[in-house]
Amino acid sequence: MSNTPLRALALVCSLKPSPAPSSSQLLAEQVLEQPSGHGVEGTVVRVVDHNVLPGVEADMGEGDAWPGIREQILAADILVFATPTWMGHMSSVAQRVLERLDAELSVTDDEGRPHLTGKVAVVAVVGNEDGAHKIIADSFQALNDVGFSIPAQAGTYWNGEAMLPGDYNDLDETPEAVASTNATAASNAAHLARALRTQVYPAL
Repeated sequence: MSNTPLRALALVCSLKPSPAPSSSQLLAEQVLEQPSGHGVEGTVVRVVDHNVLPGVEADMGEGDAWPGIREQILAADILVFATPTWMGHMSSVAQRVLERLDAELSVTDDEGRPHLTGKVAVVAVVGNEDGAHKIIADSFQALNDVGFSIPAQAGTYWNGEAMLPGDYNDLDETPEAVASTNATAASNAAHLARALRTQVYPAL
C-alpha cells in the first residue's frame, strides 16, 4: 500500500477561464512538478471552467459541477489549493470552494473520523500586492477545519512590487526563493501524505 503512487489534485481558483494564461495555475503546476520523484501523480482542475453552484452542500442539484470535483478531492491524497490575490483577499472562486468543502464536516468514516482526515493540503498564492500570508492563514484554517492535515512550511507564494503592474506569468524565470519554497512544500506534503497512509489517525 505504501508503494502505491500518491495522487495530488490542484484546484486552481483563478477568475480566468481556460485557455487564458493563469499565474495561479502556473504556480500550482510548479508545485505539482516537485514531488514527482516522491511517487506522486498530479492533476489540475481550473474551478472556474466548471459550473460550481453556491452553497454548503455536497450536491446543490441540477447543473452543479461540484460533485465531480468532489470525487477527485476524495480520490486524492494531496490537495494543492491555488488562488490569486484580489483586493487583499483570496478569489471569490477560492472562497466558494471552501464553502462547498464545509459539507464534509458532517461526513465521517466507519470509525467516526472526518472522511477527509488523512489527506494533506498545501496552499499557493499569487498576486501583485501583499496579502499572501493572510490568505494562506485563512486557507489553512478552513482546510484543517474540514479534516486536511497541513505539513510544515506548506504555503508558497509570489507577490510583485506594490503599486506596480506585473504578473507571475510574465517572469523570465521562477525566483529562486519561490522555487525552493515550492520544493519544500511539495516534499513535505508527500512525506506527510505517505505517513498518514501507513499510519492513520486514531479512531474517535
